[in-house]
Amino acid sequence: MKKQYLDSGKIVGTHGIKGEVRIEPWCDSPEFLCAFKKLYLDENGQSFIEVKSRPHKNIALAKIKGVDTIEDAEGYRGKIVYINRNDIVLDEGVNFVQDLIGLEVKDSDSGKIYGKITDVLRTGANDVYEITDSDNKKYLAPVIDEVVVSIDIDGGFVLICPMKGIFDDED
Repeated sequence: MKKQYLDSGKIVGTHGIKGEVRIEPWCDSPEFLCAFKKLYLDENGQSFIEVKSRPHKNIALAKIKGVDTIEDAEGYRGKIVYINRNDIVLDEGVNFVQDLIGLEVKDSDSGKIYGKITDVLRTGANDVYEITDSDNKKYLAPVIDEVVVSIDIDGGFVLICPMKGIFDDED
């Protein structure tokens, strides 16, 4: 089941004396996180903060509505921030990493199950799926068109056409 509120960063400190906070983004970029005017403080969406933010190097600097001193801002240090899935429109073929974790990885031809996605690594050129089998052995599969045939988030699986060497280490 897809989570409605996605963990997207952590408030790691304050900035200046007027109550700004520094947020370490766990999403694509600080710019992506700065597009949101409302960040949630729990995964149920019960508590939220209204923010005005801007990217600064590899973090987001955010001014929380009603927080005007460094002492007040300090109270938010260590809090995880969440975004509402409904506030985001993703491009076709783009998925949240949190939706990919736990999907079963199957061979597109034979239906053989290789394991489940346990992590998505960002390498620069392309993402890489970390796949863990039932014996807890880990494999790495590049997320490229030649390997990933289709992704069915709702169905709970990814179909792949594995390259030689991904699952067979005897060669």
